[in-house]
Amino acid sequence: MGTSFCLVSTHDHVFTLGIEEEFQIIDPETRELRSHIQQILADGKMILKEHVKAEMHQSVVELGTEICTDTASARQQVIQLRSELAEIAGHEGLKIASAGTHPFSHWMDQLITADERYETIVKDMQQIARVNLIFGLHVHVGIPDREEAIDIMNQARYFLPHIYALSVNSPFWLGQNTGLKAYRQMIFERFPRTGIPDAFESLSEYEDYLKLLVSTNCIDNAKKIWWDIRLHPFFDTIEFRICDAQSRVDDTIALAALMQAIVAKLHKLRAQNVTFRSYPRRLIDENRWRALRYGLDGKLIDFGRKCEMEERELLHEMLEFIGTEVEELGTQAEMAHIERIMREGTGADRQLMVWERTQDMKAVVDQIVAETHEGLATLSDQTRLTGTHGHEV
Repeated sequence: MGTSFCLVSTHDHVFTLGIEEEFQIIDPETRELRSHIQQILADGKMILKEHVKAEMHQSVVELGTEICTDTASARQQVIQLRSELAEIAGHEGLKIASAGTHPFSHWMDQLITADERYETIVKDMQQIARVNLIFGLHVHVGIPDREEAIDIMNQARYFLPHIYALSVNSPFWLGQNTGLKAYRQMIFERFPRTGIPDAFESLSEYEDYLKLLVSTNCIDNAKKIWWDIRLHPFFDTIEFRICDAQSRVDDTIALAALMQAIVAKLHKLRAQNVTFRSYPRRLIDENRWRALRYGLDGKLIDFGRKCEMEERELLHEMLEFIGTEVEELGTQAEMAHIERIMREGTGADRQLMVWERTQDMKAVVDQIVAETHEGLATLSDQTRLTGTHGHEV
């Protein structure tokens, strides 16, 4: 992701924020995915530079933010990057769309990107890799002290199902309503080293684990750890990887702000010598399943009370838990948008509403495309705002 971080500070610590989004390349006539990344990259590298890169399938393109100062700046970058990518795709007669899966395109019809890394993954994973036609949102929150970061990561795992329930955006797969609000993770968890990680007693235990995997040829580098949350192997960040790609910019920014506030809260508690309980993976997995199955409309287990609770009720408790940190970070507007998602539904809910009304998968794609383009500017608008095709610094 390069130096894709946003600098935000509470009193004694600088938290960074970096956002990566994976987009679908869509043929506006057929609404199907198009394996067109080479043309996008050829045009895009001049404008998007290091912010754009290919993924394993040629119908997937990833954007990553650079340094920003706050969530307002992060929003500006996400809008600018999406706007530029949409403009470039438009020159090729294509559209971009952001959701966890494409409603009906088949993975068998998509080409694999000609790259040594992806060729190695396909050689190793075979059919599992070829089927992996999915789109995620990854958010990095910076913690310079990695010993502290592993402790915060352990605790943050508890909140992953809550975040996941807000982000579900992949109810369809190969033209079928899966009955799940988020099918993307069901595809991805066929890979090894995915899902909720175990808790680690220390940074040294974590590093010993990585060294063992590398020395025994399980992996060649730590980027092949694909958990829902991980310490990034090259940046001093905790990377949240559980979310489906979000159709609306507002949803992306709100989720990123939520993750940042959770890390800030856990950091503050740790500084006060207070530790949020670290729950075992087997318990968190129960909530993870409920989140991907029902989204906001189900119940999660409150492990402390040892009972089920409505998802929205637990989310309200979580927002109260991070209230002070939200004020310190200045992200009240983003938390207000989280509450809007809780009231109005997720991306998956909106996709399903279109499907129920039209029984037309192409109409669902049109909905995703329209939401992906909400609030975007033309490239000429961007040039007028910044005075260049490049990015503001």
